[in-house]
Amino acid sequence: MTRPRMNNPVHFLAFGFGSGLSPWAPGTFGTLVAIPLWLLLAQLPDWGYLLATLAVIAVGPWLCGRTSRDLGVHDHPGIVWDEIAGFLVTMILVPVSLATAVAGFILFRLFDIIKPWPIGWLDRRVPGGTGIMVDDILAAVYAGLLLHAGLYLAA
Repeated sequence: MTRPRMNNPVHFLAFGFGSGLSPWAPGTFGTLVAIPLWLLLAQLPDWGYLLATLAVIAVGPWLCGRTSRDLGVHDHPGIVWDEIAGFLVTMILVPVSLATAVAGFILFRLFDIIKPWPIGWLDRRVPGGTGIMVDDILAAVYAGLLLHAGLYLAA
């Protein structure tokens, strides 16, 4: 297995600005890196946040697929761009607060780790960069829906 080259911008982004190099829980560290990005993007109007999130998702299959091919490992644990995209999806239209950041983080990581149907099924069957991204995006949809339900019930 080839090591990622952090001087390669594709690897640097796919590895979450280096967070994916963590020897333990790289997905968790990748999600943590997404929090400041969320805080920055949440300052945009809703359409700007959605557009930026769509851009992160759109580039993901290529970025993750290219890095995966370069390293010779499908869905290398250090590739965390999918976690960054997933957290941004989880937090769509969520008010900015410490409580929502923590809740979104926990819910996203929970769904990403346990992979309820059809997340796990997709994770095992969709190849390439799209396969790396799709399970996290669906986990984020589940997490986001549950987060919004919780916010609605708390209001």
